[in-house]
Amino acid sequence: QFINYPAMTVYENIASPLRVAGASQATIDSEVKRAASLLKLTPYLDRTPLSLSGGQQQRTALARAIVKNAGLVLLDEPLANLDYKLREELRAELPKIFAETGAIFVYATTEPHEALLLGGNTATLSEGRITQFGPTIDVFRKPDDLLTAKTFADPPLNTIVLRKSGSHFLLDGGINLPVPAEMAQAEDGAYTIGFHPHHLAPHAKTMSAVPITAKVSITEITGSESFVHLDFADARWVMLAHGIRVFEPDETIEVFIDPRHIMVFDASGRAVAAPQKMAA
Repeated sequence: QFINYPAMTVYENIASPLRVAGASQATIDSEVKRAASLLKLTPYLDRTPLSLSGGQQQRTALARAIVKNAGLVLLDEPLANLDYKLREELRAELPKIFAETGAIFVYATTEPHEALLLGGNTATLSEGRITQFGPTIDVFRKPDDLLTAKTFADPPLNTIVLRKSGSHFLLDGGINLPVPAEMAQAEDGAYTIGFHPHHLAPHAKTMSAVPITAKVSITEITGSESFVHLDFADARWVMLAHGIRVFEPDETIEVFIDPRHIMVFDASGRAVAAPQKMAA
């Protein structure tokens, strides 16, 4: 994920592309110090890469890419080896870094929230094939197909197959959801419904919210959030709830979904309805 010259100091690693380009010493010194300050490397400029942590080596390689002032920069999971605190700091700083350089950055990541934070355009890939390309928030909110929706989702997208009958989606003894207006003329039959974990809630947030009775499998508590794993019919869902939510395994609880947040896909996986309410 990163390559540094082991016999060179951090300073010389960052400076190397500028030296190759024939930049003046004053320019080299200024650019190296700017990049080092931005990436919290100033105390390590006299060290060699082998004396650094994995995260510090990663930042050294990133700094070297930044000082090139290239028109096109490829970053392959540049935050992967950083500790949590620095990773979060750099996630917030990267959009500023990208804007300052004026370059086109191609940023490869497996974490959807990084793409959402950085904005710009996103291409979703599955098995080496681009499934969709467009403005990041549009790809997230309105995926073209079920594969894209699942690829651009973390925690995993909640899905279930329901039967359209007239103006409602039905599952015997379990769900009765109104069909989105754009599907009023669609054929009756089986459709896959998808929705993100943060759109499933332990209480009704709106008057239109529909209750669903599900069984708790396990609860993961991170402190600021709780991930509640649920079993419903043949589906396994995750509910993302704010704060600490304690549920017992096998406990039966009532959860709520606002129909305006659902995505609908036909038997081929093609999207036939997007969320009506445009909150991410």
